[in-house]
Amino acid sequence: MDPPADKSSIRVGIRMLIPANAHDEALMILNSVTEMIRIEEGCVSCRLYQDLQDRGALMLEQLWARQIDLERHLRTEQFHTVLLVVDMASEFPEIRFDFIERTSGMETIQKVRG
Repeated sequence: MDPPADKSSIRVGIRMLIPANAHDEALMILNSVTEMIRIEEGCVSCRLYQDLQDRGALMLEQLWARQIDLERHLRTEQFHTVLLVVDMASEFPEIRFDFIERTSGMETIQKVRG
């Protein structure tokens, strides 16, 4: 389980549709680079997901402790490799940077459901 995000956390989501003829290569590259990203300073988590309904859709999700850590990452060779995979996409990718002010968990469900 990931540690809770604090005020300065940034969640990065990159969703891309990869053509069938490039899917295995993209998956292999992203699996490899994900391991290297996880050990970067300030990386709280880095995960790669595949959409079950749309097998060509891949989602790379990262959580960074601070903006300075994210900015450092955006200049790395690992992120350059991610961008090369993004270039393989058949459509313009969804790229999001969510700046997290606060998070909650089970307490929200308990509060709402009573």
